[in-house]
This record gives sequence, structure tokens and C-alpha cells, in this order.
Amino acid sequence: MEADRLFDTELVRRNRLRALRAATEGADFLLDIVSSELGERLNVVERTFQNAIALHAHTGSMADLMTGSGKVSSVVRVEQDQQLLNEGHTGIVSDLERLPVADEAVGLIISPLSLHLVDDLPGLLLQINRALSPDGLLLAALPGGGTLAELREALIAAESEQTGGVSARVMPFADVRDCGMLLQRAGFALPVVDAETYTVRYDHMFALMRDLRNMGMSNPLAARSRKPAARSLFLRAAEIYAERFSDPDGRIRATFNILYVSGWKPHASQQKPLAPGSAKASLAAALGSREHKL
Repeated sequence: MEADRLFDTELVRRNRLRALRAATEGADFLLDIVSSELGERLNVVERTFQNAIALHAHTGSMADLMTGSGKVSSVVRVEQDQQLLNEGHTGIVSDLERLPVADEAVGLIISPLSLHLVDDLPGLLLQINRALSPDGLLLAALPGGGTLAELREALIAAESEQTGGVSARVMPFADVRDCGMLLQRAGFALPVVDAETYTVRYDHMFALMRDLRNMGMSNPLAARSRKPAARSLFLRAAEIYAERFSDPDGRIRATFNILYVSGWKPHASQQKPLAPGSAKASLAAALGSREHKL
């Protein structure tokens, strides 16, 4: 593993395959919520798309929603492994940071809960922009800052208490401003980023960690410790979690802050902001006040 890489993408692939084989009922609840929300956002777009890509969507559910929306004629899935594609859709196998699609080949790309696992997100966004036809649309969702904040705090507190140090156990997450700037840098027009917070309750921390594993969301950081952690570390972390983040009934809270992202490939038909100084009326006139010259 290269020292400058943030994520172990081979481990991401193995985590996803393990989740696929386990197929634990209910484990995809977060992916289901996010895919449904992205589907609703697609439904309000007042146009249709000939060709579309479901980009590293984990399962075939996002592609099914895209096809069922009536907005898309053809959907191709892109996944890390052939085993993830065996669900009746046309598919391409590719790593997380490469989009093997010709320039201006598709009108729509949707990616649920994958862009946060990419080392070179600016580079991937540039590839997505190139792959979209003029007036093409990117819709994506990724965990944002505050996601799993409770778990992060409990693990840091327990490890600091027991060893005097801290290991990389929960990945960093982007914020709204970061995502908006990245979309603009990649050349997207009309970029929009908003956040939705989902709070999930568990009996204890180990139930949360089991769900994360069954989602394929176990720690994928390249800098993670390779030494097996002592059981006492997690037992203490579970105690701290319960002390700080439990409700009156004793159940703990886990926060998932999801950023929803959209951006359009530039096109002459799109609405553009007015140039500075081109307004026909002053703000002072609109507010019924006097304008003072400096």
C-alpha cells in the first residue's frame, strides 16, 4: 500500500463482497434511504436521459430505481468486482478512481455512498464531467462531517485512556462547502449541496459496528493499525458510548449526516448569473430606501 494513499481500495472491494455474501436482512437500510432520496430527486428533474450510469452503487437497487423512474432509457452499472454486477443489469468492472466511459457518452450519472472512498475525488469529478454530455447531470450522496461522530469520540477516548495514543479507526468526511468547491473546480454548472441527518438507535455499540460491517463499511483507511485491538479497548469504548450518547431508555444514538450533491455539465441553455453591475434596478430602490454614494 502506497504511503500517501488515504484508502485501501482493495479492502473496500473485499468489504463489499463480504457484505454481498452475508446479505444480512436490513443491513442496507442506509443505502436504501439514500437511493430512495436520490430517486426522488431524479423524479423532479424535468427532462429524460437516454443513457445513464449507476456508479459504484453497491447493489442493483439504484439502477432499478433509475429504470423505474421513467426518466432513463438505459442504465449501465459500474462496480469494483464482477460479483457485484450479477443482478440483471449491464455492467462494467472498474476501480473506484477510474470511470472507463468515453467523453460525452452519458446524460446522467448517479453515485450513492461511494465518492467518499476515493483518494483523488477532484480527479474523479473531472472524469465524470467529461463523461457527461452537455446538459448532463450528476447526482450523488456521500457521508458528511458529523457522520459516526459518537463512535469516533468513544473510540478515541477509550484508546487515549488505555494506550495514551490514537489510531485511525473512523475515516474523515467532507463538509458541504468542500463538496461545493470541488464541483465548481471540476467544471460543473449550477452545483448544489445539501445535507440530511439520520439518527439511528442501537442497543449498544457492538450492534452498530455489526451493521457497519454488514453494510461493507468497515474501516478502509490505509493508515489503520494492523495490530488486533485488545477486547478491553472496545469494551471500554462501548461504556463511554453508552455514558455519553444514550437515551433515557438506554439505547445509543448513531448519526449519519448525508450530503446530497448535484451538478450539471455546462450547456448554453442553462440559466446563468447576471454579470456584476448589469442589474436594471438598485437594491436601494427595491427596499424603498435612499442610495448613498461613497
